[in-house]
Amino acid sequence: MKTRAGVVALAAAFYLCLAPGSFAKHSKQQPAANTNVPGEFDYYLLTLSWAPQFCATNPSGGGTAECSPKKHMGLVVHGLWPQHNDGRWPQNCSTSPPVRSDTVNHMLPIMPGKGLIQHEWSKHGTSSGLSADDYFAAIEKVFGRLTVPEQFKRPTVTAETNPRDIESTFATANNAPNAAFRVSCLQNQFSALEICLTKDFQYKACPKSLKECKAPELQVRPVK
Repeated sequence: MKTRAGVVALAAAFYLCLAPGSFAKHSKQQPAANTNVPGEFDYYLLTLSWAPQFCATNPSGGGTAECSPKKHMGLVVHGLWPQHNDGRWPQNCSTSPPVRSDTVNHMLPIMPGKGLIQHEWSKHGTSSGLSADDYFAAIEKVFGRLTVPEQFKRPTVTAETNPRDIESTFATANNAPNAAFRVSCLQNQFSALEICLTKDFQYKACPKSLKECKAPELQVRPVK
C-alpha cells in the first residue's frame, strides 16, 4: 500500500473528550442558512476517523477510549452528517433530550466517547428527521456493513499510499463507486475516511463541493 484539516486541530482538542479523529469538512464552509428543517437535506456523510493519527497528534488523547492501548482501534465513527449538495449542511434542527444511556453504551464500541455521541445527536442527528434510536441504528448498520480492506484492519507498520488508491481500495471492497469515498488528510498523514450515502443509506458519488485531500502521497500510521 504505497486534508482537510486546518481548523480541525483546534476542534479535535476541544472535542477530545467528545470525539475521535479530526475532520475539516465543516471547517471551511458554513452551515446552511434558514434550512435547519429536520429531514430536509440531500445526502449523508459518514465520517470515520483513523484513530492512530488522532492519538499520535493529540498528546492529551491518551486518556480517551479511542487511544487506549488495549483497544487497538483503527477506523472509528465520528458521525453521520446530513449534507446539502452545495457544500452546506443543516445543524441543531431541534431541541431534544439527551440520548438514553443504554443507547450510548451500545454505541461506545464504534463511537468511543459518551460526549461525542450526545454531541453528534444534538448537532447532526436532530437534522436527520429520525428518532435518536433510528439515527444510531442507522450508524451501526452502515458502519457494520462496511468491508474494511485487510491493509486497514490492523496495520503494524507505517504504510505509504495516496488518496486515490485508498478510495479505490475501499470502493472495490464494497462494490461502490470510487467517488463514494473521500480521504481526509493532515498534511501527508491519512486522518479520516468519509463516505457519501443516499438518504436510504446506499453508496453514492460525492458531490464536487466536498473537499478532497490534495496530498500526492500519504502515510498511514499503524494501529497500536
